Amino acid sequence: MKFIAIIPARYASTRFPGKPLAMLGGKPVIQRVYEQVAGVMDDAVVATDDERIFAAVEAFGGKVVMTSPDHRSGTDRCYEAFCKVGGDYDVVVNVQGDEPFIHHSQLEAIKRCFDNPATDIATLVKPFAEEDGLAALENPNSPKVVLDAESQAVYFSRSVIPYLRGVAREDWLKSHTFYKHIGMYAFRAGALKEVTSLPQSTLEKAESLEQLRWLENGYKIGVGISNIETIGIDTPEDLERAENFIKTLKL
Repeated sequence: MKFIAIIPARYASTRFPGKPLAMLGGKPVIQRVYEQVAGVMDDAVVATDDERIFAAVEAFGGKVVMTSPDHRSGTDRCYEAFCKVGGDYDVVVNVQGDEPFIHHSQLEAIKRCFDNPATDIATLVKPFAEEDGLAALENPNSPKVVLDAESQAVYFSRSVIPYLRGVAREDWLKSHTFYKHIGMYAFRAGALKEVTSLPQSTLEKAESLEQLRWLENGYKIGVGISNIETIGIDTPEDLERAENFIKTLKL
């Protein structure tokens, strides 16, 4: 199978304008994401709506395409870029442009999901650890996922799922493995085309989780498991923490 990574990158951001061009360890954030991905996938391309990001990617030798500024989601931007790039790729991997430390093993895990011919879409999870604490488990900004016996997603929720009946809440993390969703997706090429035309679903509106639209419409979402914590950059404070982290890696 042939895999292409598409990295949506917008300049506008409420909490951190210009984030893809912020310097991290002497390189723009978007360059660090690109370099992490390019060695694992058959191809990689940045999808942007901003000339400054376009020029920055070209400057470091990366592949980049201009896309519409009017997309509602990264998935829509990803599909437009895929159509522009062309090629005979089987799977499109949508990698967030603010994940400069995305690990090779995580990318390989999402690729392995497509060994199962039933998988239409794939994503990643990380088990909650007991030391994460109950507050982390109950955080509604950290969606939870329930898997079936074949590591396909049954449901995503901002609530804690499953509910452990008869177990004291403070004992939940040591009594069951709960999975935290990591927001990276991969799509078979045909599935990507189809999901971008689906209307919002009831469950999606209820939980404000796009992936529920796909489940509600019958798509099978394979799930790779990673024990690596992702370090996304949403704010200038996150960038400062990432700068300190990168010094420990000597990258």
